[in-house]
Amino acid sequence: MKEHILEREQWVPRPIDEVFAFFADAHNLESITPPWLGFRILSSAPIVMQPGTEIRYQIRLRGLPLRWMTRIETWEPPRVFTDVQLRGPYKLWHHTHRFEPMNGGTQVRDTVRYSLPFGPLGRLVHAWVVRSDLEAIFDYRAARMAELFGANSAHE
Repeated sequence: MKEHILEREQWVPRPIDEVFAFFADAHNLESITPPWLGFRILSSAPIVMQPGTEIRYQIRLRGLPLRWMTRIETWEPPRVFTDVQLRGPYKLWHHTHRFEPMNGGTQVRDTVRYSLPFGPLGRLVHAWVVRSDLEAIFDYRAARMAELFGANSAHE
């Protein structure tokens, strides 16, 4: 299984508690996800975030409707949480969100470890489509965070 890693960083000029609280509300994901993904949370509100919480979503990947389910694996407010895919388009999806007070604001760091099914075919699809789609999703998210929090949209 070929594992890929996507890493992003963004500084936002807001206190860590405020930034973490935004991410702690699963419904805020809809506001920072590109409209072309057709992202919707299917789980009933309220969603209480804690280790073991499962969240169901619906997305449209290149027009194909997909169901996605993640579980909160790590929950350590206001510093870190991790979600892992239980069901969805990836063979592996492990997304760690880290928050650190920095320069009067908060440094937000994302590390996504992921892999695709289907061996060599999955690697080709990653090279042709998936890598650029994930980059576009996280670029959109950075721009939305900049709008919502007055953040810069720099990433690595």
